[in-house]
Amino acid sequence: MKNQALVHHQVKEMMKKTTEIQIPFPVAMWDLNHCDPKRCSGRKLARLSMISELRLGQRFSGLCMSPMGVNCVAPCDKEIVAAHGAAVIDCSWARIDETPFNKMKSSHPRLLPYLVAANPVNYGKPAKLNCVEALAAAFYITGFPEIAAHYLSKFGWGPTFITINKELLDAYSKCKDSSEVLDVQNKYMENAIREKEEAKKEIDMPPSYSDYEDDTESDSQQE
Repeated sequence: MKNQALVHHQVKEMMKKTTEIQIPFPVAMWDLNHCDPKRCSGRKLARLSMISELRLGQRFSGLCMSPMGVNCVAPCDKEIVAAHGAAVIDCSWARIDETPFNKMKSSHPRLLPYLVAANPVNYGKPAKLNCVEALAAAFYITGFPEIAAHYLSKFGWGPTFITINKELLDAYSKCKDSSEVLDVQNKYMENAIREKEEAKKEIDMPPSYSDYEDDTESDSQQE
């Protein structure tokens, strides 16, 4: 991957070009009122008229990022988003068990693949995305990166979400379907685990005999 600082600069430049963008499909959310209104990305989008609110029991005919999904969002979902839009469920990760998902029905529920949060509440945590991050990820993967950038541009930390996830977002967006997205995710995680284990071995590994030998020779030369 390119130097992260360069990627971040490119992302910010891309966001500057999305100020006049028109959203050609519905964007919606179910708001469970779990979050602090001052920190809630969904509420901010609503104040900016960038998202509409759905009532509990109201069905959404487009794509919905939901734990009730079976398949991951994939590029093949582009036609669904283009025709019917995308939605999210605005609830707290701490109260996920009490969330009435059965009252928030979508014709196309989807899971999100592995991505890392950039929002201030859960920065650096895998999968703990907030509303705007979930929407942006769905837009990016389904072929609407400019719309993803436009939504994230309303948040000071927004560019960072794309920057730290760009390698994965680009890879996911080149897949054909959900199974390929999962393959990319699994290979990425396997490599990450392998690299972490190798790094740990290097830290834990005691000095080799040659290291001691070099030290001895150095001492002799100093004498």
